[in-house]
This record gives sequence, C-alpha cells and structure tokens, in this order.
Amino acid sequence: MLNKDTIYNENCLDTMRKMDDGVIDLVVTSPPYDDLRDYEGYSFDFEPIADELYRVIKETGVIVWVVGDATKNGSETGTSFKQALYFMSIGFNLHDTMIYQKNSSKYSARPDSNRYTQIFEYMFVFSKGKPKANLICDKANKWAGHMDWSGKNSSPVKEFGPRANIWTYVTSLNSTGHPAPYPEELAQDHILTWSDEGELVYDPFMGSGTTAKMAILNKRHYIGSELSSNYCNIANKRVPWIML
Repeated sequence: MLNKDTIYNENCLDTMRKMDDGVIDLVVTSPPYDDLRDYEGYSFDFEPIADELYRVIKETGVIVWVVGDATKNGSETGTSFKQALYFMSIGFNLHDTMIYQKNSSKYSARPDSNRYTQIFEYMFVFSKGKPKANLICDKANKWAGHMDWSGKNSSPVKEFGPRANIWTYVTSLNSTGHPAPYPEELAQDHILTWSDEGELVYDPFMGSGTTAKMAILNKRHYIGSELSSNYCNIANKRVPWIML
C-alpha cells in the first residue's frame, strides 16, 4: 500500500496498480476531458483508469466524477455520458447525477452564439455497493415545527432538510496556476457527504491539490496522482501539513 497524505508525480494507473483491492473510501476528481484546456500536453486513457478505480474502491465507496463536454463540429461530444455508461458497464451504480452550477454572472455566450450560455458541469456519483451518506441538510423546510405524521412515531419536522442535487458555487479568480481548478467548497461538500473522518480520499487527477487540501482540512487522509511535476509543486504548496 502507498503512503497516505502523499501526491505521487506519476500516471494514476501506476499509482493504483500499487494499491490493494478495496482500499479507497472516496474518489473526488475532474478528469482533463475533451481537450477543453491545455493540461501541459497530457492526456489519459479512460477505460483502464475506470477499471482500476472499480478495483481499488471499497464496496461502500463512492466516485464523484466532475465532467462536461466540448462542442465540436456543431455538436456536443457526449463524452460525459459515454464515460458514465462505461462506469455502469463495469459494475458501478449511477447513484446520482448531480449538477455543478457555476456563477452565471461570470459567464456569457458570444454575441454570434446560437446556444444558451453553458454554466454547468455534471457531477456523476458512482457507487460500488450501497454507499453511506452524510447528507448536508441546509435547505429550509417549509413545514418546520409542524408534526410529521408519516411514520408510527410522529415528531416535529426539522428546520432544515437535505439540499437538492444542483449545487451552485461562486467561482473566484484562479490564482492556483492550474487551468481548471474546481471550487474548494465543491470538494469539501462531497468529502463531508460521502466519507467519514479518518477515511481515505483519492484523486487520480490531483491538479492543483484542491481535493487533498479539503480532505486534510476535514480530517480525512488523501492520496493523489498527478503527471505534471509543475502541478505537483503547486498542489504540495497548497496542502496544509496537519497531523491527523
């Protein structure tokens, strides 16, 4: 088994092949899809990576796969759906199809565009078995304070219930040096939802280290893989050193 709380400067396939079966509690990642940005010339072979992820994830584990599609030759590529279908074909359950909605004020369509402004990415949540979940309850309940008569033992409706599966984040100016970091709050919310303290979070495309940073700040361990030595250096500077 690899050292915890370490980012490995290598292909994620090389990292995962050093792992035992069923050792990862949670994966939170966003792959470099559809050549939408320059990732220093690196690319990845999706299907072998998905196969290895299935092997190393625990039976109760979850993969959060944040992905979108490019538009080429007048059509969206559908890469996101193709990847989701492949994950399902190898045994994963599609536990939820969530949406990461970006702050719309920062995005606008070109004047000559014939499409509505694209402001979201998919957050596919794949599970190997029945996942555990610590659902974030920050949605105000309309019937708070009233009695809930749905069960045998009635009780007052709680003030807040689980949020919906469209999560909106304000994207700040990118100061990481990485072309496509996702919001720290996005990583944190998934880490809090799908894992418990002390568990192991893996990011096969670590990039600027957002997943590692939020894992360690929320008392989880992490392992990361990143091909670019430049991004590894950025990530290691961002991740605080905390003894769990």
